[in-house]
Amino acid sequence: MKNGPLRYLQNARELLNKSPIEDNDYIDVKYVKEACSTAYLAVLKAIDECLLKRGITEKKLPRSVDGYREALRKHVSIHNGKLLRKFNNLYEELHIAGYYRGNLKSSGVLKELLKDARFFIEKISHY
Repeated sequence: MKNGPLRYLQNARELLNKSPIEDNDYIDVKYVKEACSTAYLAVLKAIDECLLKRGITEKKLPRSVDGYREALRKHVSIHNGKLLRKFNNLYEELHIAGYYRGNLKSSGVLKELLKDARFFIEKISHY
């Protein structure tokens, strides 16, 4: 696997570090949203790399969350169904709650989400 997804994840950590923390909460929502978006992109990049290794062409890579779910079902879940569930969680938490709605502030929650994203990236890189 190229270091692309992990590099994105590192960028997400660096974005979070730009936000001040008060009472264990990040207080600058701009950096939190950017970090969540970047971490979610890391997950998508990892899936793309997995699919490319399996012979999917760049033109055939998924273009929507439903497309990514279907690709995971078809190419990865037959080996590890937990990865689809983890992807769905990361989508809901990083993309929807963190980026789209800007609802995440807890430093502990965000650090755990980045750990979950790293776990997902490392697991999917083996398929």
